[in-house]
Amino acid sequence: MLIIASALAAIIPMSVYLFLIWKFDKYDREPFKLVLINYLWGALGAIVLSLIGSFLITFIISLFIKDELQLSRYGSIVVAPFVEEITKGMFLLITVASRKFDNLTDGIVYGGAIGLGFGMTENFFYFISFAQTVPSWIMLVIIRSLFSAVMHCVSTATLGAFLGYAKFKPSSQKVFYGITGLLIAMIIHSIWNFSLNFEQIAPLGFLFIFISIIIFITTFSISVRGERKIIYNELKEEADNGIIPLSHLEILSSSKRESKGWFDEKIRKIYINAATTLAFRKMQLRNSNGASKLYYQRDVDNYRNFIGNLLSNPNSLYQL
Repeated sequence: MLIIASALAAIIPMSVYLFLIWKFDKYDREPFKLVLINYLWGALGAIVLSLIGSFLITFIISLFIKDELQLSRYGSIVVAPFVEEITKGMFLLITVASRKFDNLTDGIVYGGAIGLGFGMTENFFYFISFAQTVPSWIMLVIIRSLFSAVMHCVSTATLGAFLGYAKFKPSSQKVFYGITGLLIAMIIHSIWNFSLNFEQIAPLGFLFIFISIIIFITTFSISVRGERKIIYNELKEEADNGIIPLSHLEILSSSKRESKGWFDEKIRKIYINAATTLAFRKMQLRNSNGASKLYYQRDVDNYRNFIGNLLSNPNSLYQL
């Protein structure tokens, strides 16, 4: 019974958080399948690698630190943030390398997904291992669901945001922003674990995570609004050139596009997806070079043709 209850308590809150993060990215929503893959990496791959890494590093440290309490605190405050943020972030490097990865918002979504997956599995282990009574189990579920697991989401989303920001920067800046994001993720993780190891400063730890969550939500909101501006600015040229109707420009770059009645309902969503993708491909084209530039140029041309055909033959369903 404890295992079932713990599994549900671990899965349900993190799944809700995952859905909300994915849904909040309303202007250029990522494929849920890819978001889910990142989530599962955090839940499975990152957990396994972090356990192996933490064991090896802690074993080496134990050769020099004999006091069990000191060793435990060192493992929690130093080793865990170092190993776990690296193992969570490893998969982000693969995701960021995708040509369909656009910007800072994508980094937040995918990084947050990995962190939530990691938090889900870690929560399950805590729920079945450390709760002695029903009230203590409930308190553990509340604290870890609202704070500890969310910390994993915020820390890895921070790394993702830095990687997303650096996506189209020169190589030297990619390295700088990547390392900076990783260090900040480790610091967030370390401060939270540090506060839990010392009861007298635990309230400060909760305050720190609460502030971190506020910053995370604010940054996410600003980034999503930035995507709206990208869509408007990039599609303005298309409207000026007659590719899309000028009357559609404001609609396509706002929440109005989800309303019915402004376009043929059979192809409205297809049109929205194509126009949004065209906007971001143009942004990527402008910031890329080499083989990637050729890829984005072909994509821009293809989407322009697709939209032109779609608008001239609205009764036909086109496949891009």
